[in-house]
Amino acid sequence: MQDHTELRVIRQRPSGTSRPFLGSSPPLESAAARSLYIHIPFCSHKCHYCDFYSIVDTRDRQSRFTKRLIRELRAIAPNAGGLPLRTLFIGGGTPSLLGLDHWEDLLETLRESFDLQEMRTGVGEFTVECNPDTATPELLGLLRCGYVNRVSMGAQSFHAAHLRTLERHHDPESVPRAIESARAAGIGRQSLDLIYAIPGQTLADLDRDLDSALALGTEHLSAYTLTYEPGTAMTARLSRGEFVRAEEDLEADMFEHVARRLSSAGLIRYEVSNFARPGGECRHNMAYWRQDQWLAAGPSASGHFAGHRWKNVPRLDEYLESDDAGFVAIVEHEPPDARRALGEWLMTGVRLAEGLDLDAGLARADEISPTIRADVCRVIERYASSSHLVRIGARIAPTEDGFLIVDRIARDLLRATDAG
Repeated sequence: MQDHTELRVIRQRPSGTSRPFLGSSPPLESAAARSLYIHIPFCSHKCHYCDFYSIVDTRDRQSRFTKRLIRELRAIAPNAGGLPLRTLFIGGGTPSLLGLDHWEDLLETLRESFDLQEMRTGVGEFTVECNPDTATPELLGLLRCGYVNRVSMGAQSFHAAHLRTLERHHDPESVPRAIESARAAGIGRQSLDLIYAIPGQTLADLDRDLDSALALGTEHLSAYTLTYEPGTAMTARLSRGEFVRAEEDLEADMFEHVARRLSSAGLIRYEVSNFARPGGECRHNMAYWRQDQWLAAGPSASGHFAGHRWKNVPRLDEYLESDDAGFVAIVEHEPPDARRALGEWLMTGVRLAEGLDLDAGLARADEISPTIRADVCRVIERYASSSHLVRIGARIAPTEDGFLIVDRIARDLLRATDAG
């Protein structure tokens, strides 16, 4: 499961191939993007639960891809305004499958095209997703030389049978080896991904996975309930009756158990599925959830800049072939819209333990329509009265019970902005 958790909020609207909202001239400082996401599409195998864009790697297109990605990065770089990037996240796919020579070219381009001063000093956050079986000491050493200071390891489970159910091919023993290799390379921040509610998994199995994860001493852990996304092999297997999904009550028990175990170990929930020691939160993900601006490069990568949302073409062949002064074709585009922006701010902010500045949200609603303010207030009051939301000063945040139904709360808030 990808740590970056790209937001799936772009409506399905047709778009042309140009990007008038990204220019080759630096923007005003207040409009500059300070975060960058890069998507590497290659995988050794398509995991059955995954619906992120990826292709099985035969290494025959890595060179063409890297050269095309470099052109795109150079084209979008001016939109950082020459200011230091605060967060940089390279996800996929499996970025650790990219050849070392291609990594060298990519890291050199990033140093040349963007200000990585904050990455170099450790103030900023530069994360790369890795699979434990491809995170070699050589790669990790190279990444550290390129100012990478955080890795996200896809463990998913430490139980071989459950990994087979997910169609994950790594050896559970490769996870601690990869974490130690990252530390030996000088990459001081590590995160682990776990999946639970896997068919056949018991609460005791989950507890053993948490034991193994906590024993590694990472500062961050993402724990996701297995979801059956449309179009994935996992969903097709479920529909064929190859297995039975976890019961809803067991999923809820696991959800609560994860939070209790991790909290007792000092990893505090700061988002529905993300836990960290104080200061160890994923700053790049927080940029998404707080609706900051970020640039995006690579096939299927989604960006948010100057009020616009867009998604690059999600097919490698089209990505390689499209070239408009370095920019690539897009398949979806949402222009600036105050109503949509408010809905997205409410939808993502309510998933955070820090919650939302209610006064700021209602002020934004007033600028659009008094009806929206009233509808949003009704939703908030309803969930506050049921103890799923709580007021903390001027903020509104989910309670522990609220985290269990936060998707429903977010959906109702989004509907309130659509209907007003």
